[in-house]
Amino acid sequence: MAEEVTEAKVLNETMSEAFDWSDSKTVVRDAIWDYFMEKNDHNTEKTIADVKPYTGGEKSEDDIKDFVEKNLKK
Repeated sequence: MAEEVTEAKVLNETMSEAFDWSDSKTVVRDAIWDYFMEKNDHNTEKTIADVKPYTGGEKSEDDIKDFVEKNLKK
């Protein structure tokens, strides 16, 4: 039987819904993707590997929020 992956709810919220410091309408999942694409010089394969822990259920809701706070807060 396949293992069920539970996705963090925050991934489907906009940045402004999830974080009071943001006014962005970008979905958190997309903001994380954009961050890694820039960091990886637009290398899609590397970005897929870097994003997987966040979207694949390996990181908790709190882990994702902490990552966004540390890396995306301007």
